[in-house]
Parts: sequence; structure tokens; C-alpha cells
Amino acid sequence: MKIYTKKGDSGETSLFGGQRVSKSSKRIDSYGTVDELNSILGMAVSYGVSEKGAGFLETIQQQLFVLGADLATPASKDIRIERIGHSEVEFLEKAIDEMEEELEPLKNFILPGGAHAGATLHFARTVCRRAERITVECRHKEEISEVAIMYINRLSDFLFVLARYENKQAGTRETGWIPERSK
Repeated sequence: MKIYTKKGDSGETSLFGGQRVSKSSKRIDSYGTVDELNSILGMAVSYGVSEKGAGFLETIQQQLFVLGADLATPASKDIRIERIGHSEVEFLEKAIDEMEEELEPLKNFILPGGAHAGATLHFARTVCRRAERITVECRHKEEISEVAIMYINRLSDFLFVLARYENKQAGTRETGWIPERSK
């Protein structure tokens, strides 16, 4: 199988189902940002995360491929693909609850950073939020699953908690945000 097809040389690409769209469309931007997020999660893993974190991230990276296919396929199309569902949202919620049991409750905002993996997960959270904004904007004009948006929203919460968890596992102290007026 060749990696290049030359079909996108005109600035268009195909959605699942064959529909041709501009590579600048919000739908393409949406699942392209999810792909970017998936790559950042791979980078976080390469920095060395805990065993628990590695297990969570492998599952999520698999789920992000499902999400990408979901976003690349209009909901009204009668195409049989796996779509993100409530069970994936529940997975994230359970993982958040499990990690939060080991973390100190937040009393104020914290500065993103820490060990390599933790800082990368904070970065991933911001890319996840961008994916969410793009997907919500896309949903105003195109059919996008409500559960897909719910999943992305919960995923950003998960990534924040995982960043804190991994920083704790690495022995890195969190730095609280102190408003200038409070100094």
C-alpha cells in the first residue's frame, strides 16, 4: 500500500462515505486536532509515565482513533463504524475518580508544568480544549454526535488530573497560581 495517493493534492479530502470536502473544513480541523492530541499523548508516554498512567493512555489513544473516525463520519450517514459512546465517557470518569483519591484537593489554580510527562499532559489538555472548541463550532453547521463532545470535554478533565497524578508520581511539587494583587 502506497502512503501517497495524490487525491488530496487539490486541497480536498474524503470523509468516510466518500463525500469530498475542503481540507480547511471545521470537520477536518476537528478530527485533525484529535490526531494532534493523540500524538502528544504518545510523546507524554515516551517521557515515562506510571504503570497506571500508561494503561490509561493506551486505552485513550485507542479511543481517540474511534473518535477521529466518528468525527470524520457525518452522524446521518448510514455507515457502520464504531462511535464514541457513554461507556468511554464513564471510563474517563472512573479513572478521574481513582486518581483523585491519591491527590490533594485543589485549593487554587496551579501553573502547568512539572516533570516532562506531567508538563506534556498539561499541554495535551490545552490541545484537547482546542479540539472541543472546534468540534462544538463544527456542530453548529454539521451533524456531530453529542456524546463525542461530551467525551472530549471529559477527556480534558482527565488529562488535567493525570498531569497532576504523574507529577506526584515523579515527586514534582505543584506550583500554585498567586494573583499579582495577592503578592
